[in-house]
Amino acid sequence: MNIGLILFASIIVAPLLWAIAIYNQLVALKNNAKKSWSNIDVLLKQRNSELPKLIDTCKQHMQYEQETLVRVVAARQNAEAALKAGDMQALSGAEHQLESSLMKLFAVAEDYPELKASDAFLRLQTRITSLEDSVSDRREFYNETAAVMNTRREQFPDNIVANVFNFEEFQLMEFQLDELGDISVANQFQ
Repeated sequence: MNIGLILFASIIVAPLLWAIAIYNQLVALKNNAKKSWSNIDVLLKQRNSELPKLIDTCKQHMQYEQETLVRVVAARQNAEAALKAGDMQALSGAEHQLESSLMKLFAVAEDYPELKASDAFLRLQTRITSLEDSVSDRREFYNETAAVMNTRREQFPDNIVANVFNFEEFQLMEFQLDELGDISVANQFQ
């Protein structure tokens, strides 16, 4: 066997095959992270399109709760703006604000028997709650995928390929500090 051919294969071909394998793995991770973010995007858009219907239904029954409705509308607008901008930190904060204002809206709705009995309200409440649960599940999957991608980008020897081909870091959808603390339900009963 030709020693020169073996030397050529071990010096040139093996590292090239190694780099190709790492590159392909990083591409797969990147595309999984993008796909999981797209799934969240779709759910958030669906939820945001349901909110005006919920607000209109509530307006018919909740004449004295305009401040609560205004908070939901403002939170929805903030979430949409952060979503369009692709700003993960702003989106996390806006989503928390929207979730809080929706919880307040649903709590206030308890004081309006006609609203609670409305089929439209109950359908919308169920639909929005279901979408919120789905967003939470997808957020967890996105963060896991992004964390794996980010780890691979930083680990040697993958970081060499990642730097050469400019693989970017994915931002995680992080919890707000007040989401991590104890929850007080006392104010819901006042």
